[in-house]
Amino acid sequence: MKTRMRTLLLTAAAGSLMAGTAVAECPAVTQADMMGVTPGDFSQQMELADFTAAASCEMSYSENPEMAELNAAIRGNPELPPLAERLPEEPLVVIPYASVGSYGGTLRALSNATEAGTSDFLSVRHVNLVRYADDLQTIVPSVAKSWEWNEDFTQLTFHLRKGHKWSDGAPFTSADVKFWYDNISLDPKVIEKPKDYVLVAGEPMTVDTPDDETVIFNLPSPKPGLLAHFATTFAQAFLPKHFLGQYHPDINPDADALAQEAGYETGLAVISAYFGNSDWTDTPTPMLNSPDKVGKLAKDTYPTLESHIYVSETTEGRKLVANPYFFMVDTTGQQLPYISRQDELYANDNEVRILKLVNGEVDYKSQSLTLAAAPILLESQEKGDYAIQLKPTIAMPTFSFNVTSADEGKREVFGNLEFRKAMSIAINRDELNETSFFGQGEPKQFIGFSPTPSFVDPELTSLYAEYDPEGAKTMLDGIGMVDTDGDGYRELPNGEKIVLNMQFATQGIGGEVVELVAQYWADVGVQTAVKEVTPDEYRSAQSSNQLDVGMWEKGQPVAIVLGNNELWVPPFENYFAHRTGMLWAEWVESGGASGVEPPAFVKELMDDVNAFQGATPGSEEQATIGAKMAKTMTENLLFIGTVQAPNVIYSRNALKNMAEFKTQSYEYYRTYPYLAAQWWLDE
Repeated sequence: MKTRMRTLLLTAAAGSLMAGTAVAECPAVTQADMMGVTPGDFSQQMELADFTAAASCEMSYSENPEMAELNAAIRGNPELPPLAERLPEEPLVVIPYASVGSYGGTLRALSNATEAGTSDFLSVRHVNLVRYADDLQTIVPSVAKSWEWNEDFTQLTFHLRKGHKWSDGAPFTSADVKFWYDNISLDPKVIEKPKDYVLVAGEPMTVDTPDDETVIFNLPSPKPGLLAHFATTFAQAFLPKHFLGQYHPDINPDADALAQEAGYETGLAVISAYFGNSDWTDTPTPMLNSPDKVGKLAKDTYPTLESHIYVSETTEGRKLVANPYFFMVDTTGQQLPYISRQDELYANDNEVRILKLVNGEVDYKSQSLTLAAAPILLESQEKGDYAIQLKPTIAMPTFSFNVTSADEGKREVFGNLEFRKAMSIAINRDELNETSFFGQGEPKQFIGFSPTPSFVDPELTSLYAEYDPEGAKTMLDGIGMVDTDGDGYRELPNGEKIVLNMQFATQGIGGEVVELVAQYWADVGVQTAVKEVTPDEYRSAQSSNQLDVGMWEKGQPVAIVLGNNELWVPPFENYFAHRTGMLWAEWVESGGASGVEPPAFVKELMDDVNAFQGATPGSEEQATIGAKMAKTMTENLLFIGTVQAPNVIYSRNALKNMAEFKTQSYEYYRTYPYLAAQWWLDE
């Protein structure tokens, strides 16, 4: 183990002496050994004043001895001032799980490709205004020190940390939150259409900033789930106005001229290069996005509040270094993160990824692993010196039919509820569970919420989920899908041949699941053709309304539905996930000017989710609306559920302070509840 180097940079003297008795330096308190310190409201973390009072100590700060070298790798960053000038006046004190860590090392991550299979790695360094603690029940401070609602949930006030700084040393203030909302999220020149989570029942909020540390969101109607949204989303509620704002014409009249000096036509083109015209935080940096302009812009990526920042990018992967201005410290005053560097390697081939894991060439991995990989990973744990957690998932593999297919014959059939019922009961979920999930899962129907909330009739989870191939055949006969040419496969009611093209990406669903479901459908006379594609190919086909069958994991807990209506409004999720009814979505987005008008039950879902979000959490009104939403979603089978099963979480044994996860899931943003900034490498 490396010898931990502690460099004393600051000792706060005010209030540190009591009648001539010196107060001790702060003890190495951990979750495993609290040393008599009683935690406050949030057991994994404390505000500085609360911790020093509870521990009767005086906090001294120290930093990674490599920090000057790491900072030098961040192009555009000035030389570092002392740590005391880099930390907020009130840093967040993290209570490590098992041990106070040592600095250094490189975390090795594995993703499928740029923007594919990367949310797991993104979550390791992620921060937002708030987060869920690892109980997945309690929302706790992060970037924001505290918050409060007004009585009717129409005003949410956040209090930021005084002296908090971006990774380049510029002050982080309430203006950066307002810039993100007003000039990015609501500006159609940057993001064409505002996301639901920045709206309330379709209407924008307003943001007030009475001082540098106070942000007030004013909502046009109640939306209590807005706070939960900030705790779970990848989309951070702040962007560096001091950097991106200089390229925005509404802020800087000389934005275009400044951009042209760097070889870009407009300031908005620069913002696009850095930001990607999206809320997704994993777009390539200008180093890859505009290779001819490398060196002409002041920075390779815009400044961050996260634990690490990109310093290099190629088509093979990316490299990051620790943020020298990160706002968290451990209980002994060491600035987090402990780990100096992160390397992300791209490997889109699943077999290549598994081999690297078996060989111990990766420190942490979860996304894109399926339970099918569990046997070989479990068998090789000792040899590879790693550990495997098998944890429940929130989402499950689901299938959908393209109810707005460009092929009118397919659209008629896919839009027929009897067809969707037949295809659901044609699936042998018990066999699927045994074959693909080693009997560890639970056969289920998709109901819109996951896990099943108390207000939902539990019988919905088995609706149209029984295995009844003969009943499926009868239903298909009843809608006019019969075998007219004697080849053993049914034709469409109009006599045309149909082959379900089942394109899938392993990032979203296991190939073994797709193969089995395809066989079940073929067994009732519907011909199928399975093909594996890359995630980008899948998403492109989905976006252009070319898929016959949607296939991806799907499911959300109530907490996320309260802040984000995506699962209930066409196309029923975002670009990166499982969508259907693309032409319904076009009709909704265009106000009926184009696309295909959705049926009445879809319009009801849209109204109901807005009402659900606006109701008082836990109220009878909210429960009644939620029960109706689940019933409508399930009875109409827009998405066909299969089996909800545990999944794999991989970590090398040298990676310390790795928590016992509650779930293997994207929905609470993967590692975010488990404070990966406290991970350290013991080697």
